[in-house]
Parts: sequence; structure tokens; C-alpha cells
Amino acid sequence: LWFLSLILTFFSRGKLGRYPPWPGKIVNPPKDLKKPRGKKCFFVKFFGTEDHAWIKVEQLKPYHPHKEEMIKINKGKRFQQAVDAVEEFLRKTKGKDQASSHNFNEEKNRRNSSEERGKQSTGEEKRKASLSEGKLKKGTGEGKKRVSSVSSERGSKSPLKRAQDQSPRKRGRPPKDEKDLTIPESSTVKRVMTGTVAGFKWPPSVSEPVKDSDPHFHHFLLSQTEKPAVCYQAITKKLKVCEEETGSTSIQAADSTAVNGSITPTDKKIGFLGLGLMGSGIVSNLLKMGHTVTVWNRTAEKCDLFIQEGARLGRTPAEVVSTCDITFACVSDPKAAKDLVLGPSGVLQGIRPGKCYVDMSTVDADTVTELAQVIVSRGGRFLEAPVSGNQQLSNDGMLVILAAGDRGLYEDCSSCFQAMGKTSFFLGEVGNAAKMMLIVNMVQGSFMATIAEGLTLAQVTGQSQQTLLDILNQGQLASIFLDQKCQNILQGNFKPDFYLKYIQKDLRLAIALGDSVNHPTPMAAAANEVYKRAKALDQSDNDMSAVYRAYIH
Repeated sequence: LWFLSLILTFFSRGKLGRYPPWPGKIVNPPKDLKKPRGKKCFFVKFFGTEDHAWIKVEQLKPYHPHKEEMIKINKGKRFQQAVDAVEEFLRKTKGKDQASSHNFNEEKNRRNSSEERGKQSTGEEKRKASLSEGKLKKGTGEGKKRVSSVSSERGSKSPLKRAQDQSPRKRGRPPKDEKDLTIPESSTVKRVMTGTVAGFKWPPSVSEPVKDSDPHFHHFLLSQTEKPAVCYQAITKKLKVCEEETGSTSIQAADSTAVNGSITPTDKKIGFLGLGLMGSGIVSNLLKMGHTVTVWNRTAEKCDLFIQEGARLGRTPAEVVSTCDITFACVSDPKAAKDLVLGPSGVLQGIRPGKCYVDMSTVDADTVTELAQVIVSRGGRFLEAPVSGNQQLSNDGMLVILAAGDRGLYEDCSSCFQAMGKTSFFLGEVGNAAKMMLIVNMVQGSFMATIAEGLTLAQVTGQSQQTLLDILNQGQLASIFLDQKCQNILQGNFKPDFYLKYIQKDLRLAIALGDSVNHPTPMAAAANEVYKRAKALDQSDNDMSAVYRAYIH
């Protein structure tokens, strides 16, 4: 058992962020899963989740020596549940070990007893036989001689045979599932870690079969620990669809960017409309994973790069839809989404029975419901699938996809979702994904405004902004998002990773969603005003972190 301290490097800025340590168990990867190149690493299952990841050797720490230290650092409920799972695992393991040891000793005693009885019985029979033979020989001495010979044979060979039978156990050879403590599979690591750790040595590989193979081997969490450009590794051709209590389902892919290298691309023709910050990364990953993609963008020049990568060019949205089986779209706002479908040469004109349309734009539930109705009225199939992430995550194939609508279409999009994201959730009927996406972005936008407010307050009160960031990065708020956005502000670099104008749009729509159900959203409303102020300062096309400038002007 190991605590896993996962270190993720921000390659764009050379800064380090740090995930909290988490307990895990080394297991063997699926047969078709290749180990990442470079430093030695192991495939680890995390307690308290069904997640797996490749972890470098230097990021592993033994459980027991670091247990108390890690519990002090991590006080979250999920972490405590993970620790409880570890302790339960150890209790069960201890019970199995004791039972196994007891059974082994009983079997040994039974076998020894049986051998002793056999020895006595055989000796008695031979003694009687030799005496009888001696009587028949009538004192010739032959019988006595033979008895002596037999006795000598027993005396010399039997101890040797017993030594051969018993020597492995006298030397402490464990049962089959315990042998070779250098194999870091679950059944051995747990035994090593409940005793001393000093003698444990890392093996050259983890190719030995895992006897307690995990039933959730195809359920993964993408945890990027290497630079995306060099992380292409085969993960799995299957994804597990897990029903949750809420009725939603999730598909989770695996460790690293286009690690999705083993994806079997659908044989369906894919269309994609909209090559903005998010759409460009999505299309790039679809092409890398072997999908056949036809692209269209309002500004045609943006299509050129993808044509060079193997995409086909569609002249209008209608043409793309009519020539493809599944067409995805990712545009900026509700108006753009409606114009794309209902406008001249729009999506609707290409829809006919069986054609599929997937809208990945972040819009309100009313808009997406209207689009679903007109698509379905023409015999088409509709799925909403807005994405959570930013430009970097889009490029890395690490988006989170929230889907709702046609469940069959959701499953048909499986290979596409694996190529573009690390996780996808199916949330039920049309409109649910739009609502969830707005809530997610409302939280994110409000948090960003609070970060900017804290940094400016530190500045005006004579405190170091860098020290504030260092403190936050050591506390419970530590995250990639926090560190990245604070670095943007400290370096004055507001190159867009998520446009400020779009997060303000999402806040506005989230506030309207709250109004529609008479639910107060005062925090989002306050943040929205700050973003509006930033827009007035001509920050719309900068990154959302440029909201900082609303506080210093």
C-alpha cells in the first residue's frame, strides 16, 4: 500500500502544482496497456475510488510510516473514506493470512502424522515378512541379512526423501500466492507493507499475473503526469459505463492526453462545426485517434490546418450534416447556436431521418430544448454535450463532457468522447446538461473573481501576492486552476485560455436559471458585475483571469 504524491508540471509556465497524497495499491495493468516510456512506474488502483493511473517510483511512499502525517494534511471526507477502505482491506487481508497460515499448519501436521503412521505400518509389515522368511530359511542367516538390508535402506533413504519433501517449508517458502516478495502485486504488497519495508526491492517489471484481478480494470481516471506530446499510450478498448444513484452514467478514460491511443474509432463519418478555442483541440484529437472528420467554420481559413491533418472541408453546415453520420457543433452562445441550426444553409436543412446532431456549446436549457425539438421533428437524433475545460485541456484531450438527450446516440459517440475527453457523464433528458454546465461555470467564474479580489486586497494592504499564492497552494484550496490563474495575474499574461466574455455569459445565464426557479444567486450576481466591469475595460477577449484588472482600475 502506498501514498501517491502526484506531481503535475505546468509545461507552459514551468511551474509546479501538487496533488494531495492518496492511498493506493499496485496492481497489474490490462494486457493491452503499455507502460509509459522513461522513468520506472507502476500501475496503481486508488482506494476510495475505482480510478487507476501510472505512477512513477519516486512518487510512491509506504503506507504505514506516512499514515499519520498524511491524515494531518488531508482532512477531507473522501480522503478519510479512502483511509477507511485501506484499513478494512488490511483487516480482511490479516484475517485471510491467519486462516491461510492455520490451514497450512494443519495440512503440514496432518501430512507428517500420515507419513509417520505409514512409516510405522511399513516397518511392521517388513519386519513380519522378514521374520517369516527367516523361519522358512531355517537359520541360514539369509532372512536376518535381508532384514538388516531393508532396515539399512530405510535408514539411509527415508530421511533424505523427507528432507526433500519438507525442506522448502522448513525454509519458509510461502504458498503460491505469497511467493517472491519482489513482485509488487496486490497480494504481496499488502504483506510486505504490514511488516518491515526496509527489505522491499523494486522489480524490473510488473508482468506477473495478478491473482486478485480487479473487476473494474476498464474504469480509469485520466491523471496527466507527463507532457502531452510524449504521452501517447494505449489504455483500453473498453470503457465501463457506470450507473450512479442519481440515474446519471459516466464513461471514464485513462492516464494522459491522447493516451487514448488504443481507441477503436467509430466507422461513422464525423462532422464538426466551429473551430474556436475548444473546437480546434477537439477536432485535432478526433483526427489523431483515426476518426474521419469533415470540418466547417464561419472563418474558412481556420479549416486549413485541419485539412492538412487529414480532415475534409464542408462548404456549409447543411452540407456537413448531409454527408456525415454524426455532426458535432461547438459555438459561443445561444444566438450562435440557433443561427447555426436555423439560419441559411444551416444544420436543419441537412437533417433527415437517422442523421445525428450533437451540440457541445454552453447555452441555456431553453435554447437546447428548442434545438432538440426542431432536429427531432425532421427525423434526426439529438444530444447535448457541453464540455467543461479550457483550451489547454481541449488540446490535451482532457475535457469533461456533460451529455443529455438520446442515450443511444451518447453510446454511438463513445469513441469520440474518449478521444476528446477524460470523462463523460450522461445526465438524462435534454436540458439537464445545459443546467449542470451553467452551474459548474458559475462556481468557476465566482471563484476566479474571488481569487482576483484576494490578490488585489493583498497588494493594497502591503502583503506579497506571491506569498499569498504560496500559502493558498499549501492549503485546502490548492488546485491547478488556482495556481494557473494566479500565475497569469502575477505575470500579467492574459492570453485567453477561457475567454472572459464567455465566463461572464455563463454567469448571466446561471443567474437567469436561478431566477427561473426563484432561487437566489447573490454570489454569482456579485461576480457577474465584476466581469461586466472588466468587459467595460476592454478585457472581453482576454483570459477570464483578466477580471483582476477590474479591481485595479
